[in-house]
Amino acid sequence: MDFQDYYKILLVAPGADSETIKTAYRKLARKYHPDVSGHHEAEEKFKQIAEAYEVLKDPNKRAQYDQLRESAAQGYGQRQAQGGTAQQNSQSAFGQGRFSAFFSSLFGGADQPAQGVGTHGSSQQDFSTSNSVRKGQDIETELQISLEDRLTTTTKRISYSFSHRDGWGRASQVSKILNVKIPAGVVDGERIRLKGQGAQGLGDAPPGDLYLRIHLVPHSLFEVEAQDLIVIVPLAPWEVALGTSLELPTLSGKVKLRIPSNSQTGQRLRIKGKGLVHKDGQGDLYAVLKVVMPDSGSEEIKQYWQQQAGATASGSRMEWRG
Repeated sequence: MDFQDYYKILLVAPGADSETIKTAYRKLARKYHPDVSGHHEAEEKFKQIAEAYEVLKDPNKRAQYDQLRESAAQGYGQRQAQGGTAQQNSQSAFGQGRFSAFFSSLFGGADQPAQGVGTHGSSQQDFSTSNSVRKGQDIETELQISLEDRLTTTTKRISYSFSHRDGWGRASQVSKILNVKIPAGVVDGERIRLKGQGAQGLGDAPPGDLYLRIHLVPHSLFEVEAQDLIVIVPLAPWEVALGTSLELPTLSGKVKLRIPSNSQTGQRLRIKGKGLVHKDGQGDLYAVLKVVMPDSGSEEIKQYWQQQAGATASGSRMEWRG
């Protein structure tokens, strides 16, 4: 089993802070999301990026991982190869699960690919007759969707596999591909049940169900606050002082936004109905103003700011005077 260098996957230094890690993840997740990327290994790379972020964003998991990383990745891989895991025999590092065998061996098998009935600790005697009847096992897998996907009902193509044993104990691997309708307004962490799409049952028993757990992919522009969206609007000092008009991006296209004169950094402007869809309607988009200073390298610009400093700097702090 190969050691996974999560820092290299996210293109960050081992000492990177949480904000740097989050920014790197959002950038890479957007680039390699299977719905938008043309890269031939987009799905695999996206899973690697998501796994790396899952570990490095969590202080406890990151500390445990860093400890292992320092003890030498090669030695870890050799020990795992000798001990063996259920996922080592898969062709992909991820198989059909959300996380790799490396992750599962380090943090537990909570996200191992779902297995058919009878694959955990059952003896051959359990399957001694073809008349055995047992309902198929339920399967849960994660489905990554973008914020844009939440606006309308959309169809996603998913693939998954599971192990199945027949009444005589003979094992086989079953693969499925489904086109699934995802309703508008789904939320992060929501589970969608697909009845009868889980592992096969034994004998005449019905199959289990498939559960899709929704995971919203971080957006490169928008932050989420419940059903509302937040976008940072960088502005030059004269734009907030004099006011201006600009085109603001939303999930469904651009809208015209008027910046009032004498605005302040941190001020929030509401764009109604441009947030996320939910059961009671649609949230709003809030544009948060942020003053960005221009490059002050030239002497003319420096002189201009010096003039402004003499005229206005003390006036904004009048209340500080005793």
